[in-house]
Amino acid sequence: MTISPFARGHLAMLLFSFLVAGSFSFGTRIAHLMEPAAMMAVRFVISGVLVGALAHFTVGFKRIHWRAPWRYILLGGLFAIYFGLMFEGLKTAAPVSASAVFTLTPIMSAGFGYLFLGQITTRWMWLSLLIGGIGALWVIFNADIGAVVQFDIGRGEQVFFVGCIAHAAYTPLVRKLNRGEPTVVFTFGMIVAAMVILASVGARDLASTQWTTLPSYFWAGLFYLAVCASAMTFMLLQYASMQLPSANVMAYTYLTPSWVILWELYITKSTPDIGVLIGVFATIVALFMLLRR
Repeated sequence: MTISPFARGHLAMLLFSFLVAGSFSFGTRIAHLMEPAAMMAVRFVISGVLVGALAHFTVGFKRIHWRAPWRYILLGGLFAIYFGLMFEGLKTAAPVSASAVFTLTPIMSAGFGYLFLGQITTRWMWLSLLIGGIGALWVIFNADIGAVVQFDIGRGEQVFFVGCIAHAAYTPLVRKLNRGEPTVVFTFGMIVAAMVILASVGARDLASTQWTTLPSYFWAGLFYLAVCASAMTFMLLQYASMQLPSANVMAYTYLTPSWVILWELYITKSTPDIGVLIGVFATIVALFMLLRR
């Protein structure tokens, strides 16, 4: 049975959401061991080597792929902002709460999709995005009415939200700026740009880090982030962005809190309160509303 590109785009985003969820669980446990820019620079070095080797031995590099290099700088800059602020936020934000912040990106992505691509979001889509956003906020406020009334949001969640704005803009820009380059080559260009930006920002921290004193679980978490939550997810997102509208692509982020709960259950054997689960359920409802559309 032949799977259509549209269906493959959905499968790519399903895997994307699972792998991204793992980055919240692992990232929380290593975020305090190194400054975000330095850690992400190392992450992108590893990812760049893997994706670059894959590109070289599959489609190969051609001069035409590097026309208008500003595109890679722009996209790499957006992802550098996203990942840097994500790990700054994970120093204090809980994994499930941080992943709920991430689920706010579909609403912002729909806005950027209209701005950059003229993609129209229907009333049904806006309703589903609203339900997902309310569910996400309920998780972020830890199902606490008092916190909602006082608008008491943790610093980590606030920092990460700014990063999510950059991520939301990235999705429609991939579709707008790609000029027919193979996914793996386009991904490599973006990774290299992000690596250079992060290495420049975190140069002092890279030089002062005591590499030999870092625990083994730091390296295990870093390699997961570099291979599964970077190299693989970048290509999955690039591919899906070329097949699906921006809002639908980012709709799969609504699954992230559910995956994070499963990751945390596997790692710590702990589950969130029932009130938080209600918010997670709302994000799942929003996902199926978007897919039904």
